[in-house]
Amino acid sequence: MGAPQTDAPQAAAAPGDIRDEPAAGRPRWWTELPLIVLVYAAYSAGRLLARGDVSTAVDHGLAILRIEKALFLNAEHPLNRLFTEHAWIGVPADFAYASLHYLVTPAILIWMFRRRPAHYRIARTWLMVSTLIGLVGFTLLPTCPPRLLEAGHGFVDTMAQYSSYGWWGAEASAPRGLGGMTNQYAAMPSLHVGWALWCGVILWKHGRSRLTRVIAVAYPLVTTIVVMGTANHYFLDAAAGGAVMAAGLLLAPRVMHLADRAKSLFVLRRSAARSRVVSPGCQTSAGERIPQQRGSAAGPADAEAGAAGDGAAAAAR
Repeated sequence: MGAPQTDAPQAAAAPGDIRDEPAAGRPRWWTELPLIVLVYAAYSAGRLLARGDVSTAVDHGLAILRIEKALFLNAEHPLNRLFTEHAWIGVPADFAYASLHYLVTPAILIWMFRRRPAHYRIARTWLMVSTLIGLVGFTLLPTCPPRLLEAGHGFVDTMAQYSSYGWWGAEASAPRGLGGMTNQYAAMPSLHVGWALWCGVILWKHGRSRLTRVIAVAYPLVTTIVVMGTANHYFLDAAAGGAVMAAGLLLAPRVMHLADRAKSLFVLRRSAARSRVVSPGCQTSAGERIPQQRGSAAGPADAEAGAAGDGAAAAAR
């Protein structure tokens, strides 16, 4: 007879394969989804409420424009002319501005959740902290975008010019008729650029293919060109978006540490509360005999003691 057959050894998981990720740190969608929805709702509500004074927003926009001209950073005018003179450039740019911001970022977040769960939490925390910092910027520094400045400043609102091509109206990138429900003066910082930078870093770090690396570099650069060419942001808005993401990256580990400490304290207090509940145990009324436990047999010594007790009782009678 031959040697007994044994199962062939399983193939080792490739480095970075999903099976190499520690299962203990896997996030749960039913806790992640409400958290993301809550942060995004706070961002949207704050962005809507922090409208600021229009005259102040215009002053901030003109100040940014003067600083850029002094530093020879005024790339918005030539890009805006290019987009408005050539519809084959301007229309795709408007579609990109109105949609990719809300499609690519969630898609990469879901990809991290499913394929890189060990790194998902830090990526999610980084994105959320940066978004909240951006909300503070919208509140403290309402800024008029180039497209809303007076015509004498030389900017054309490409989304208004090409509004017949898409679902957006002439007021903003929101769906037609809902432009009045958005804060059009939330231009500083540009979270279009900030979120695109987050996507690029995540793809570069966790992507595997050369194409992924190319997209990781191209997407933030193209987004920066789009937001300026459509006259929705200044160059300094884009730079501020990158700075916000850098600040969020530095703060994310500390936020995670504080969250872990808060969770540990909650678990400890809950355990202490449970330990204070004393079990009453098995109690009997006065004079009640506890029946012999099933399966317990009397030993020889117990039998002899019982016999002696019976003899003593008979002699006493």
